[in-house]
Amino acid sequence: MTGGAGFIGSNFVLDWVANEKSPVINLDKLTYAGNLGSLASVATDSRHVFVKGDIGDRALVAKLLREHRPQAIVHFAAESHVDRSIHGPAEFVQTNVIGTFSLLEEARSFWSDLKEPDKSSFRFLQVSTDEVYGSLGPAEPPFTEARPYAPNSPYAASKAAADHLARAITTNCSNNYGPFQFPEKLIPLMIVNALAGKPLPVYGDGGNVRDWLYVGDHCEAVRLALKKGRPGETYNIGGNAEKTNLEVVQSICAILDELRPNSLITHHSSLITFVPDRPGHDRRYAMDARKVESELGWKRRVTFESGLRKTVEWYLDHMEWVNNVTSGEYRKWIDLNYGKRGQV
Repeated sequence: MTGGAGFIGSNFVLDWVANEKSPVINLDKLTYAGNLGSLASVATDSRHVFVKGDIGDRALVAKLLREHRPQAIVHFAAESHVDRSIHGPAEFVQTNVIGTFSLLEEARSFWSDLKEPDKSSFRFLQVSTDEVYGSLGPAEPPFTEARPYAPNSPYAASKAAADHLARAITTNCSNNYGPFQFPEKLIPLMIVNALAGKPLPVYGDGGNVRDWLYVGDHCEAVRLALKKGRPGETYNIGGNAEKTNLEVVQSICAILDELRPNSLITHHSSLITFVPDRPGHDRRYAMDARKVESELGWKRRVTFESGLRKTVEWYLDHMEWVNNVTSGEYRKWIDLNYGKRGQV
C-alpha cells in the first residue's frame, strides 16, 4: 500500500493488521502529514513492513514489487488538502497525477509478468474522494457512481485525473474523521484551536455541507472492496451524515464544554470566527452508498455523534502526538491560510 503513514493510510494499516493475516508493505514518503508515530503500535509487528520512499521513484517501486510479490496494491498516497492545492497546485499534479501514473506503470509491468492464477487475482485499488464529482445543490440527490466528474479545485482535478488513469477498482469516500488526522483539516483543527483558546475559523456563513464518515468504517469498506470488488467498478463510500461546517464546529464545542468544564473558555462556541470563504468552495457533498452496501455487504457502524465524541476524546488523550506533528512548518501553513483572512 502507499501513503500508509498518513491519516487514512495509518488507520488502514492498523485495521488490516487487526483483521487480516497477510502482511502489508507500507510505502510512504513521510511528507508533513505522514507520521510514523501513528504506527507505533505495529512498529515491531512482522506483518507491517515500512519503506520510506516516493511513489514516483519507479526503480524503488519495481524493486518492492519484485521482492515482496504482492497480491494487490492499495493506493492511498496523495496530496489531499484543498486549501494547499489552491496555494500550490503544482505539487498536487506531481504527486496525484504523475506519481499515480508512475505507480500504475510499474504495477502494469509487474502484473504482465505474473502467471495464472496470480494474474487474474491481482488487484489495484485507487482510493479517491467525493470531491471529484463537484458540488450538489441543496435539493439534489447524493452522488452516485454514475455522476459525471466536475472537479472545482486543483486537488479535486488531480484526483479526477488519477482516477481516469487507474480505471481499476476505485473507491470514492466522503469526508473522513477520526484518530491521527493532521490538524489542518476541520475537525482536528477546531479541537486543537479550542483547547488553546484560539479562534475557530469557519469559512463564509458556515453553511457548506459535508457527508461525514468515520475512518474505521472507511477502512472496512476498502478491505471489502479489495476482496469482493469488481475490476473497473467504482464504489461510493459515505457516512449518511450530512452536516454543515457550523454544525460540526458547534458539536465539537459542546463536547469540549462537557469534557473540559474547567477550561479558561466557559463556552467554546464563543471562539467561532467567520472568515472569508476560500475560492471555489463546493457548497455540498453527499454520497449514495447503496452500491457498496448491496454488492459488498458494507454498512456504516459508527454514527456521526458517537464518532465525533470518540474523536474528540482521542485528541484529548493524545496531545503529545498533536504536539509532535504541529511543527514550525504547520504553524507557517496556518498563518498562510488563515492569518490574512480576517473576520467577516
